[in-house]
Amino acid sequence: MGRVGVLLLNLGGPDQIEDVRPFLFNLFSDPEIIRLPFPWLQRPLAWMISTLRVKKSQENYAQIGGGSPLRRITEAQAHALQESLQRVGQDAKIYIGMRYWHPFTEEAIARLKRDSIEKLVILPLYPQFSISTSGSSFRLLEQIWKQDPDLQKVEHTVVPSWYDQPGYVSAMAQLIREEIDKCPEPEKAHVFFSAHGVPVSYVEEAGDPYQEEIEQCTELIMQKLGRSNPHTLAYQSRVGPVEWLQPYTEDAIVQLAEQGVQDLVVVPISFVSEHIETLQEIDMEYRELAEEHGIHGFHRVPALNTHPDFINGLTQLVTDALASPPTDLSQVMRPKKQVKMYPQERWEWGMTTAAEVWNGRLAMIGFFALLLELISGHGPLHFAGLL
Repeated sequence: MGRVGVLLLNLGGPDQIEDVRPFLFNLFSDPEIIRLPFPWLQRPLAWMISTLRVKKSQENYAQIGGGSPLRRITEAQAHALQESLQRVGQDAKIYIGMRYWHPFTEEAIARLKRDSIEKLVILPLYPQFSISTSGSSFRLLEQIWKQDPDLQKVEHTVVPSWYDQPGYVSAMAQLIREEIDKCPEPEKAHVFFSAHGVPVSYVEEAGDPYQEEIEQCTELIMQKLGRSNPHTLAYQSRVGPVEWLQPYTEDAIVQLAEQGVQDLVVVPISFVSEHIETLQEIDMEYRELAEEHGIHGFHRVPALNTHPDFINGLTQLVTDALASPPTDLSQVMRPKKQVKMYPQERWEWGMTTAAEVWNGRLAMIGFFALLLELISGHGPLHFAGLL
C-alpha cells in the first residue's frame, strides 16, 4: 500500500494568553466564518473584530488556565489512534492540521511530504459536516493541492462526516448514561444537547447538511442510550446580528427552568475534545444561567477525548477509507446532494442577493466609522468602554 498517513483536521486554539488575538484574527479572516461581498474587506474586518473581542476572550481563556487544551488533547487522540491502528495491523503516521493555530494545516502537509506519504486519509475531528468547519479545511487543502504537483501524486481519501459511526454513538451514549445515573432521580433528568450553531443561511441557501446531521446524530444517540428521558437540542456560540440555528442554548435553558426541570444533563454534541466552548461557555456561563433560573442540578457530560469506543470508531473510519476509492477534494459530497462551498459566486451572496449587497455596504460604513473613532478617540464604542 505504500507509506500511509492520516491527517486529522481540527479548529485549533491559542496555547497561551498572548496567542488569543492572532488566533481570533486568523479565525475571522476565514470567509467560511464571516461572509462578505468584498474580499478586500475580510482582513480589516478580522482585525476590527479581534481587536474588540481580545480582552473578553483573554479573560475567558484565563478562566480555564490561560490557554486552550485542544492541541494537547488532539495530540493524545492522534497517539491513541496510531496505537489502535497498529493493533489491527495497519501502520500509519498521524498528522495534525489545525485551521487557525499551530500546528497549522500547512505545517502538517510539509511534514507528510517530508515523510514521503503515498496514501493519505483526511479525517476531520468534526462528526457532523459544516461549511464553516470541515468545509473550510477542505477548501484550504484543495488550494494547497492545486499548487503543489508533488501532492497531486498522493492518493487521498476524504471522510466528510461520521456522525453515525457506531463507536462514536456508543461512546456518547455511555458517557450520557453515566452522568444521568449521578442525578438524584435519574429518570427525571433532562438530556440537553448543545451543538455549535451556524447561520441559517448556510443551511437554507448553501445546502449545508449540518443541522440535518446534528438532528440525526442526536436521535441515534438517544436510541443507543435506551432511556425514556426527555431531551432537547439547542445551538450555542452564535456571533453577529444574523439569524443562527435555533433554539439558542441560553433561551432553551431558561425555558426548561420555567417548566420546572431540576436536573439538566448537558451534552456537547458537536465537540469531541474539551476546549473553550465546553470548559468556559458551557461549564461556567450556561451553568450560572441555569442556576440563576432555578436549575441547580447542572451535569455536564465530558467530551470524548480518548474514550476507547471513540478511538475504535476512528480506527474503523480510517481502515474503511483505506479500502475505498480516492476522493477528489473539490467534490465534497453528502448523500444525494453536493454541498455548495463558500464563498459563493458573486451573484449568490448572502441570505438573499439584495440583503448581502446591503450587508456589505453597512459593513463598509461600520468599518470606516470604527477607523474614525480610533483616530479621534471619541464615539459610541469609547462611551461603552469597548475601546
